[in-house]
Amino acid sequence: MKLGVLGTGMVGNTIATKLTQLGHEVKMGSRTSGNEKAVQWAKANGPKASNGPFAEAAEFAEIIFNCTAGAASLAALKLAGAKNLKGKILVDISNPLDFSKGMPPTLTVCNTDSLGEQIQRAFPEAKVVKALNTINCNVMVTPHIIPGTHDIFMSGNDSNAKSKVREILTDWFGWKSVIDLGDISTARGTEMYLALWVRLMAVNQTPNFNIKVTK
Repeated sequence: MKLGVLGTGMVGNTIATKLTQLGHEVKMGSRTSGNEKAVQWAKANGPKASNGPFAEAAEFAEIIFNCTAGAASLAALKLAGAKNLKGKILVDISNPLDFSKGMPPTLTVCNTDSLGEQIQRAFPEAKVVKALNTINCNVMVTPHIIPGTHDIFMSGNDSNAKSKVREILTDWFGWKSVIDLGDISTARGTEMYLALWVRLMAVNQTPNFNIKVTK
């Protein structure tokens, strides 16, 4: 499958590397075509790995992963182009974190809206599914590094898109428990969870942890 990963940071690198290891053709997208991190990633990951500007990666892909920093996601997706997102699944991993006042970060949007919803409104013909934004990037693609069964969440308006994302999470990445929270407005909860996640990371002194919902 042809996949696009938007973003060259730790999340984008981790997701893109895992996808190439699974045998997919992956194009990493960045703001500029000669982005040093994207070029280095492509060179390190074999013939099925390539890189280009956001628009090129989005046009290339059948499914797109938004791994850009949340504060820049809308701008990055505008560069990717609505025509290149139209009709495609957009797995949104971003979080609306604001580091302008240092640590811990605050949120650029919360309570009555979410970044996931903003993206869906801005690109109504894309099939936005919020997922993987409540955990560290290492846990995203290798959940077994944490003992036992633990939960990952997803939100989105399109049931078929969510079915495909569930397949990606379970069959590709190895997740055992995926909780569908409902429509894209439920991304508000998972994005606001980051305020707690940051504090749990400090207490645990590691980002490699997750939660299990019990009842």
